[in-house]
Amino acid sequence: MLKIKDIEVMNLKNAIRGARNPMNSWDRSDSFFDEKGNYILGENDLSLAMRLRKAGGDHRKFMRQIFVTMDITAPLYWWKEFDTYKIGTVANSTSTMHKITSMPFDISHFSTDKMTPETLKVMQTLTDYLEHLRKQFLEKKDKQVWYDIIQLLPSSYNQMRTCTMNYENLVNIYHARKNHKLDEWHTFCDYVKTLPYAQELIICE
Repeated sequence: MLKIKDIEVMNLKNAIRGARNPMNSWDRSDSFFDEKGNYILGENDLSLAMRLRKAGGDHRKFMRQIFVTMDITAPLYWWKEFDTYKIGTVANSTSTMHKITSMPFDISHFSTDKMTPETLKVMQTLTDYLEHLRKQFLEKKDKQVWYDIIQLLPSSYNQMRTCTMNYENLVNIYHARKNHKLDEWHTFCDYVKTLPYAQELIICE
């Protein structure tokens, strides 16, 4: 299970202006804001952006200046793979260390959508036991009980992180993960496809 919300793309105008700096071709820029405040790339600017995109990383530096922020909720096993992409990405997560006992454990807090009925029963038992430990910790404040929770917590536990990255990061992520075994990566890549000019600048197939 993976969910994304509060997606925002920023700095497209400045990135495109910067893309024209090497040739001093600002007078050819034809982009504009529409009535909804969206920045629309004109024919000249989109053509330039696409040419630079296809020319390779040395030429498409402007894509590092198109920023994307989003709230991603995903299981810990997916976050371990996302953490491969450290350069150019930033993430602030909800805290497992500080807040794991702040609300009751419920099976809805875990990614169980691919589990068989038999495994789901085991997962429910585990969730019930984690809730038992949580109540015990709140009552006694015993650090050993807290460690029981932390070390028993399954990698299917869902965590939310607010992530910031750029279009160049997304080029690397999309093409490396679009055919991945984990369905969560397919969901992520589907979100990437919805970003402004994703087909022209990120997917580029």
